Amino acid sequence: MPDAVALLTEAAALAEAALEARLPAATVEPARLHAAMRYAIFAGGKRLRPALVLLACRAVGGADAAAAPGLAAVELLHTYTLVHDDLPAMDDDDLRRGRPTCHKAFDEATAILAGDALQTAAFAAAAELGAEAVLVLARDTGSLGVVGGQQDDLDAEGKPPDAALLERIHRRKTAALIRASCELGALAGRATPAQRAALAAYGEALGLAFQIADDVLDVTATAATLGKTPGKDAAQGKLTYVAVHGLDAARAEGARQARLAQESLVPFGGRGAALAELARFVVERSS
Repeated sequence: MPDAVALLTEAAALAEAALEARLPAATVEPARLHAAMRYAIFAGGKRLRPALVLLACRAVGGADAAAAPGLAAVELLHTYTLVHDDLPAMDDDDLRRGRPTCHKAFDEATAILAGDALQTAAFAAAAELGAEAVLVLARDTGSLGVVGGQQDDLDAEGKPPDAALLERIHRRKTAALIRASCELGALAGRATPAQRAALAAYGEALGLAFQIADDVLDVTATAATLGKTPGKDAAQGKLTYVAVHGLDAARAEGARQARLAQESLVPFGGRGAALAELARFVVERSS
């Protein structure tokens, strides 16, 4: 069985190279903007979404080089959402990936512009894979995807527990981009429609498992292991799986979604083993 940490490390190295090739140097004017973009992008992190692009591409027999634009696209898009989510007007976080958030390290206006520019760069990278990749990224990150999920998340603060709204937030804010990552890998590897559908189903279930695990960690982890402020969700009255269903139920549902993700990989046989291992890792991780 492949090792999840080794897979993520390998994908992270490939993602770093793909990102470096697609971002201006910090010395290019406007230097402060480019420095902020690079600060946010090269802050470490698991690089889970690029890993999914890479492994989905491999699962359908594609070459690593073909996946490079997708690796960059999903991480650029994901980082833009983090920069904006951390802003005082949104989740108002001071810590991300174990260091000051972008608006704390620079300033609020620069962080907004950095997020805008990262989003633009994401679509430029996706365009290297073709129009269908751009459509996938737009579908899963716009008002019916990540951005809509963030709006729902903000609107739900302090409201009574609502299981249906919770699921919608999780599907849009987290699962959508994870599903898109798998689809971009499928497109890079020239997957058949059936293969692409199976990888999309895997990504949807994995995304739900990942967000539930995040909700659990917000309650159980420390700032040192989490890399961001724990307990923030509860303090802000956020709608989380733990708040709605309780800790034990959250752990059980996270494990169930991980199993569903793994079951979606049956058509790939041994070529799906790496993705199956990531599904296990997602619900067992400590950060």
